[in-house]
Amino acid sequence: MLLTQSSFCSPPLLKFSYGKFSHKTILPFSYGNYEKNKLRSIGKLAGDFDNSDTFLTSSQNPLESKLMSLEVESNGDDGGIGIVKFFKGKNIFITGATGLLGKALVEKLLRSTSVGKIYLLVKANDKETALDRLSKEIIQSELFGCIREKLGSSYEEFVREKLIPVVGNICEPNLGMDAYSTQAIMEEVDIIIQSAANTTLNDRYDLFLDANVNAPQRLMRFAKRCKNLKLFVHVSTAYVNGRKEGLIYEEPLVMGGNGRNIEDGIDVTDEINLAMKSCIANTDLDATKELKRLGLERAAFYGWYNSYHSTKAMGEMVLNEIRGDVPVVIIRPAVIESSYKQPFPGWIQGNRMFDPVIISYGKGLLPAYLADPDVHMDIVPIDMVANTTIAAIAKHGTVNTPQLNIYHVATSSVNPLRLSDSFEYMYEHFSANPLNDKENFAKMKLFNEFSDFSKYTRDEISERSGIRNAVGVNGKTLQKIQRQYKAKVAYAEQLCKMYEFIGFFKARVSHRNTRKLLAEMSKEEQLNFEVDATKIDWRKYFVDIHIPGVRKHVLNATKVSI
Repeated sequence: MLLTQSSFCSPPLLKFSYGKFSHKTILPFSYGNYEKNKLRSIGKLAGDFDNSDTFLTSSQNPLESKLMSLEVESNGDDGGIGIVKFFKGKNIFITGATGLLGKALVEKLLRSTSVGKIYLLVKANDKETALDRLSKEIIQSELFGCIREKLGSSYEEFVREKLIPVVGNICEPNLGMDAYSTQAIMEEVDIIIQSAANTTLNDRYDLFLDANVNAPQRLMRFAKRCKNLKLFVHVSTAYVNGRKEGLIYEEPLVMGGNGRNIEDGIDVTDEINLAMKSCIANTDLDATKELKRLGLERAAFYGWYNSYHSTKAMGEMVLNEIRGDVPVVIIRPAVIESSYKQPFPGWIQGNRMFDPVIISYGKGLLPAYLADPDVHMDIVPIDMVANTTIAAIAKHGTVNTPQLNIYHVATSSVNPLRLSDSFEYMYEHFSANPLNDKENFAKMKLFNEFSDFSKYTRDEISERSGIRNAVGVNGKTLQKIQRQYKAKVAYAEQLCKMYEFIGFFKARVSHRNTRKLLAEMSKEEQLNFEVDATKIDWRKYFVDIHIPGVRKHVLNATKVSI
């Protein structure tokens, strides 16, 4: 879902305590119309990169090896978890359905289950616009090609019968829905999936708080009013645990926690008030700059790498605090990338996740990278995230007890990939299938220190830009070359600073619950809803699947050769 500025920065209508968050605390999500015109003038607030939620690197650990000794076999029951049986006729309400994971979930449910209706919260001004988005972004999407081919002429009728677009916005009271839609969903829905989020790593702190903290709270309050709700599913990130080291288990975050093992815990209410005050105190673009700085400062102080990670952590804390008797499943994926197998290899949407780095390297704009070459990066294909989410829903949707269950969807503990190896695979692909006509495509240089990385990058880009050989050119041409050089250096340094944490994160996330889920699935379910990350061939994935997929679906390149 595309997130826009809400009324977050207006003065609060109600006062609330600066103390620790409790069951009785209601986080402010609508502050009236004060300064609405000022906020509208700010314009585009997102940063240069629209990146996904998740990155992790880690190394092998004997403790995890012991945990992973769990035998992954069928439980002997031909029914397994009973995924297909569970979803038959079930009605689902999902936010973020036009996003990467949301769309993959919808496609898989339609293709592999007899799901009932799927209500899609769509940001739109009216029903006609919502229907238009449904048609363009889902019905006509290439992702749904397998279903289209299977159903033929009845495809569109089938999809329109199953998918019900609902006009709304996660950043508005009552999710921006009208009374009729609200009542219909409360009466019919069995499962709620919170997939919408602000995933731009360098966005404003107020926008992060509204979309990643306040919005899940709104949805949970709505969930409590649903008559037949069996499960609330929240999509988070594996990086909510921040800078903690060692083995990180699939455990809930508690209110007042932090991203390090330190005594001081974060206060959600204080953070919202800080962002609100900063928003009111500044004007126009000054507010954007200050709120981005504030978010990074607060995240670093409490032990997270960026505002996205810290606000997703706070969102989990809020849900855990206010959920009451609502059964909850939290999905924490690592870096989500293109599909490995289903519905076809290489599908991805948008220039997100680690792909700006991959594309920049392929274009020759990133001659070096800031990282420990022996660190393991954590990438997981989108189809495995969707399958894990669906299997977890089927498992816990039948329990009907107020449990909170967490699933890490990651690969570093079961199928580790060294960062240096990933760049070797990138080099293999781009050297054989270049993005441009330049010869002598070079391997990536990795540096542990920013100063060393910066010096090498400046020298290399200077050489590539032709500044050293710019003898005899006129003044205007030389100035243009120098401007381009400075812009390329700034871009490379900014990109590596933004993704610096991926190359030095030493902790590892436990994969225990996901492995248990796999063990409980029947052999047929393991085949049709594959979640086993040990089966990924990383070289094949990068060289033959993911990078060609990025080129096709993101760059629309014509030089792809597989």
